[in-house]
Amino acid sequence: MSTEVDDLTLDELRRQVAGDQGRPRFGQDALIVCERVVRIYQAEGVEVQALQGLDLTVTKGELMALVGASGSGKSTLLQILAGLDVPTAGKARVGESDLLGMDAKARLRYRREVVGFVWQQTARNLLPFLTARQNVQLPMQLAGTGSTGGRRAARARAVELLDLLGVADCRDRRPHQMSGGQQQRVAIAVALANRPDVLLADEPTGELDSETAAQIFDAFRTVNAELGATVVIVTHDPMVAGEVRRTVAIRDGRAAMEVLRRTATEADGTETVTEHEYAMLDSAGRVQFPRQFLEALGMEHRVELLLERDHIQVRPEESH
Repeated sequence: MSTEVDDLTLDELRRQVAGDQGRPRFGQDALIVCERVVRIYQAEGVEVQALQGLDLTVTKGELMALVGASGSGKSTLLQILAGLDVPTAGKARVGESDLLGMDAKARLRYRREVVGFVWQQTARNLLPFLTARQNVQLPMQLAGTGSTGGRRAARARAVELLDLLGVADCRDRRPHQMSGGQQQRVAIAVALANRPDVLLADEPTGELDSETAAQIFDAFRTVNAELGATVVIVTHDPMVAGEVRRTVAIRDGRAAMEVLRRTATEADGTETVTEHEYAMLDSAGRVQFPRQFLEALGMEHRVELLLERDHIQVRPEESH
């Protein structure tokens, strides 16, 4: 192998390692950080690894989607971020909240104040005997806005959110008097009531037709742009995933691929969207190659790595 690596001395390697110690920690500037997260379930005596050392970072203000086949681990990850499940091992934090180290009281506060959650089932998001406005006010009341001034502020906040999401005309309606799309937009308002750092959504358009689903994603884009909310959406629908700027594919309990979309404005004012697909490099330096790539080149068991000036070559093992 004729590369610069051959010419490195032991002292030079030591200097490089010492330099690595001063580099920023994995995800230190991110709002959401998952590092080597493992989640193992016991089911009828069988051990199931839903997450197998997953790494993920999300910066403040992102609008992103998590995609993957059934059983890939994407919903498990969302449950962990929502404070509804706890990792078996690894590190996970949202803002200043350590998702492994919280006691029951801290976890309750976390679910009330730090994250908002939208379920797939529209009926699960709203109390049927309350109006839309009352549903949005409820999280604020549970968080302690019990004074007269607090109730007035909660009412104003509820009306403001319903108006932002285009369902102000539903404020005095109960869920059964609203369409599925209206219910989900009210549910987004409920999730945002206490000004959470992160808005999480689990298959929020799974029960809706394509036209209504597009309206719901317009709502997510609105709260992301107008309120600066960080939004993480789990979905299995690739068309839905294309509505966001960043898509991370989960496979076999790890983050495998990532698609970034950027909008550029041409000289004539027209906008074009470009997509770039990347393999994910985790904190341990591991990469998951697409299975079709490996099969096309007959790669299995071992590969040869060659370090060039500006890239790394990955080659199949030579047969002897």
